[in-house]
Amino acid sequence: MIRNDEGAVALKHRVVEGIARMAWNDELNEQNKEALAYEISPGPHATWRCCVYKEREILRWRMRLACNEPASVTKPSNNIIQIIEPACEECPLSTYTVTDNCRLCLGKACMNSCRFGAISIGDTRAKIDPTKCKECGMCAQACPYGSIAHLIRPCKKPCPVDAISYDEYGICKIDEEKCIRCGKCIHSCPFGAIDSKVEVVDIIKAIKSGRQVYAMCAPAIEGQYGKDITMASIRAALKKAGFTDMIEVGLGGDMTAAYESEEWYEAYQEGRSMTTSCCPAFINLLKKHFPDIYRDNMSSVVSPMCAVSRLLKALHPDCMTVFIGPCIAKKSEAGEMNIEGNADHVLTFGEMRMMLKAKDITLEPVTEQYQEASKFGKGFAASGGVANAVLRCMDERGQDTSGITLRKCAGGKECVAAIRLLKAGKLPEEFIEGMMCEGGCVGGPSKHIQENVVMRTRAQMMQNADDRSILENVKNYPMDKFSMFREK
Repeated sequence: MIRNDEGAVALKHRVVEGIARMAWNDELNEQNKEALAYEISPGPHATWRCCVYKEREILRWRMRLACNEPASVTKPSNNIIQIIEPACEECPLSTYTVTDNCRLCLGKACMNSCRFGAISIGDTRAKIDPTKCKECGMCAQACPYGSIAHLIRPCKKPCPVDAISYDEYGICKIDEEKCIRCGKCIHSCPFGAIDSKVEVVDIIKAIKSGRQVYAMCAPAIEGQYGKDITMASIRAALKKAGFTDMIEVGLGGDMTAAYESEEWYEAYQEGRSMTTSCCPAFINLLKKHFPDIYRDNMSSVVSPMCAVSRLLKALHPDCMTVFIGPCIAKKSEAGEMNIEGNADHVLTFGEMRMMLKAKDITLEPVTEQYQEASKFGKGFAASGGVANAVLRCMDERGQDTSGITLRKCAGGKECVAAIRLLKAGKLPEEFIEGMMCEGGCVGGPSKHIQENVVMRTRAQMMQNADDRSILENVKNYPMDKFSMFREK
């Protein structure tokens, strides 16, 4: 897989590892953070930007994010996703540009179509003045040779809700009212100028204080590190780092499916359409852009992450819960959605690995076995997994599912298209499974490796899992101790 941001990810991981190592060693202070900036960018020559001074300034912004602080000191933002402005300064380009196909034609259709005087004729081609261009696109439409190209910056292109724009200096801006926290922009930027806040310092402090801290690993983690690194391997490494224990969130998938299936079956009998409630970016899409669908059609059952967190807090009232997954939007669910009992903190796979690496802990194969979830709960990691688990619960109850039709949406375009059909009353299916990432959670923005590789490895790993049923599995836990619904 070719990544736009491989170097940027490596840089982020180096910063997070450095900050985490300071936190583990009780050495986190401004002097040591400045020393880290000089260690990564020692000079005298720059290695990845125009000069060492810009490199070090970018590192300072990154270190603030790594400490769960706003990236900018002068323009602080509470958004989970933030812009590293010194890194973004290298990117600005004209949205419309004249290519070598320009023939300097006599008709000058491009210049005549521009109402802002932005186009002039040069020696070899027409020229567009970016200070005058209003990006209306009339010149591109008018050119008989199609020689004016429309260039979309890589951060803006994948955004499914058009939340990205630019200021007068070409610096990226995120409209927080539109942004659904899907994280697509983060790994699309080849300059690494967009990133999210990191919560490793808060978690390390809690562990070092002696508090009970439980890790909750997303089903998508299985297969990320090869077939020999199982849930038991990850559990062992996290416990070695000081976590009280680790629970697989596939168990929460079983819980969510058990309760959501009851809602779905009731809606099916009444002729009502419903959507899933597991993907926080999908929930943000509904809440911000389709509020009537959010109110009338979304399942009221909590996500698997929240279900496991509520279970742990019911059993251990003073504990802290930390979700680990490939998802940026989970940080939004934990920090912005105000769902009582939800995860206290969220780490991506990369952030988890750097937190472990900072304590010289590696993921290694283990002989012990660990399984908390059914295969269907584990299946929540991939597109179609939620729907399959919900239908399985109906089958386990003996309910007739032969007439139920589902639309499994993976990716922003598919989700938006399905919701628009539902809003217009033209959706042919009864239910929508909405996942904002292609392939489902295994294709999340902070995945470790490409989703098709993960899925092949997961298929091998699932052969070693037992065939417990969802409903019987859920009976093993005190479901009466907490609520499975958003409104408790």
